Amino acid sequence: MDDHVYKKIEITGTSNISSDDAVKNAISRASESIQHIRWYEVVETRGSIKDGKIDRWQVTLKLGFTMN
Repeated sequence: MDDHVYKKIEITGTSNISSDDAVKNAISRASESIQHIRWYEVVETRGSIKDGKIDRWQVTLKLGFTMN
């Protein structure tokens, strides 16, 4: 197994469907510009409320990716 060096960044994804969907949206968007993403960690979940109901989910992630 090769030794790797990882870089870690923090991003926030949103969704009006669910927290899981917010995670998927964040990873999908990050994958468009970051190569070799290997792991994620959810560090915060929050959202907005409108008319007494959940309006939007916001999930902050740490992403780790290998450096070439």
